[in-house]
Amino acid sequence: MTKEWKQVKKRFTEHFPQWVRLAKECKDAVSFKDKLREQLLALPLDEGREAARNRLLRLLDYEGRSVDELSTGERLPIRTISLLWAFLIGAAPEEGPPDLYIDLFHLFSLLEREEAPPGEMQVRRQMARWPSGLDAKVCAVRAANKERLLPLLVQKIERRSSPHAKYHFAPGLEPAEKLAQVRAWWDDSRFQLAMAVKSPTELNAFLGGTLSEDTMKRLLRARKKQIPFFVTPYYLSLLDAGSGVYDDEAIRSYIIYSDELVEAFGHIKAWEREDLVEEGKPNAAGWLLPAGHNIHRRYPDVAILIPDSMGRACGGLCASCQRMYDFQSGRLNFDFEALQAKEQWPHKLRRLMQYFEDDTQLRDILITGGDALMSRDATLRHILEAVCKMALRKKKANESRPEGQKYAEIQRVRLGTRLPVYLPMRLKGELLDVLREFKEKAAEAGISQCYVQTHFQSPLELTPESLEAIRAIRAAGWTLTNQMVFTAAASRRGHAAKLRRCLQEAGVVCYYTFTVKGFRENYAMFAPNARSMQEAKEEKPFVQGTDRNVLNLPGIGKSMSFTTVGLTADGRRILKFAHDRSRRHSPIIEKMGEVYIVENKSIAAYLRQMEAMGEQPARYQTIWQYAEGLTEPRHPLYQYPPFPFTATEEVTHFAAL
Repeated sequence: MTKEWKQVKKRFTEHFPQWVRLAKECKDAVSFKDKLREQLLALPLDEGREAARNRLLRLLDYEGRSVDELSTGERLPIRTISLLWAFLIGAAPEEGPPDLYIDLFHLFSLLEREEAPPGEMQVRRQMARWPSGLDAKVCAVRAANKERLLPLLVQKIERRSSPHAKYHFAPGLEPAEKLAQVRAWWDDSRFQLAMAVKSPTELNAFLGGTLSEDTMKRLLRARKKQIPFFVTPYYLSLLDAGSGVYDDEAIRSYIIYSDELVEAFGHIKAWEREDLVEEGKPNAAGWLLPAGHNIHRRYPDVAILIPDSMGRACGGLCASCQRMYDFQSGRLNFDFEALQAKEQWPHKLRRLMQYFEDDTQLRDILITGGDALMSRDATLRHILEAVCKMALRKKKANESRPEGQKYAEIQRVRLGTRLPVYLPMRLKGELLDVLREFKEKAAEAGISQCYVQTHFQSPLELTPESLEAIRAIRAAGWTLTNQMVFTAAASRRGHAAKLRRCLQEAGVVCYYTFTVKGFRENYAMFAPNARSMQEAKEEKPFVQGTDRNVLNLPGIGKSMSFTTVGLTADGRRILKFAHDRSRRHSPIIEKMGEVYIVENKSIAAYLRQMEAMGEQPARYQTIWQYAEGLTEPRHPLYQYPPFPFTATEEVTHFAAL
């Protein structure tokens, strides 16, 4: 018996002798479940303890049932109480960590008392631990990093064989002149892309040889499995390569792949099932889509457009990317030359625009990838012009349609991008003209909401360069919104709240905070939904965040309305989700059964991970009580404006599965 098992057994025996005694008095798990229910119902409870009792009663209600786990499609038996009974009578197999029983201990403890959440001053102190990229000490480290990288870039250019490459040195340049030339090129986005790190060996060299032997072995395995590496010198300069001035784990974990990701790559499944499309057949949400993997759709109001252009690439590959499945398949990649728009793309774009024009409900188009702003300026201008013309035609066609039969008109255009973080120097010159021109034309077509939807993950990413990019986008008339991914490193106390505060001060509106997709490849990045709820209730209110903490349910939509209905043998919570009723869904929602998701990490394992990062688990003590959640209301900024007419309720491009 391990020390951890002994501790959990001792805690149950000392704190809950009545439940241990009850278990030993029962001949089997069924009678234990019945007797436990009787005693729970007989407890005199105040309001707080009633919530704790209801959590336990829910586990009893689901005991012995089997549910369909949505992300895997597997049939899952729920045996929480049976496992507890075996543990209390000393018959549980002591294999691995006792995370199931740690969670149950805390759920029973809540019958007696709940821990007090941190107050405002505590949250402020937690936020203060996380510096931004605008802080003087961070800027000094970054400046030193840049100076360290410049000679490495000189060497990289010298090794390039082609004298016809855009970035090469003229014959006879002195070392100091080469260094000055690279320093001048640094602020050129194309130079950053051309010099991006693409291998583990180069990554380690650019990080001053600071990666451990184990990390290098893992990254070399990743390269062998053809997981792309792509990190710009600019983004590498954000990392603290050994000075110890600040904690960079929230951004470092984006480029240093985990064992679980490396093992899973090649076998990754699409979490977002609606992205699996067979020509002529409806996707998982019931929508019929054009061939070509260019349009992704889940909701009636909005569809995603992924162009056949360099927009299928990114300014870097994020380890927790929701489209890792598409990188695995090769549909998204970093082969810029191959991704340049082909001659047939303009014709294909017209066909895709026809889909939006002919749809009765679509009013919102999200252009992404990859990354929308990776497309060349001319390509992006062409795409936005096509969107504007389509919106005008849709608006014009409505003039001849009677009230109640008019189509939804395009009101919102969004560009999904992480370039203000990965490559802020891209937000200059002609690109800003493209954005400004579209904004000026959009109003005539009825498009009143133009959003650049970006993805800042850490306050460290808000640098003088990214701040300049933010100001340029806003000056072009576009609203900036942010979607944060609630990774383990980013979930540490005060981190998300500090990011919100920094973004608010910079003029960026927070939109969503996403729980990491729960497949095995994201194990190292995953923070339980209980932690997301804890953060939303205990930290976000002090910065008045406008974002909603949600999980993107496979094929269904975003929600944080859940209840815990069971736990697996290794302590992972089994969650039953309800749909977000504050927004419209595909008609297929009404035909779907109950939605169950098994988290990929126990809360106990998450807290051990926090401790390994230097956190004090006691700071997170209230996490256990967040066994249920409720989706936050949508901020008014994100509501669609009402139409000045009565639109049809007819749904097109839909077929029930």
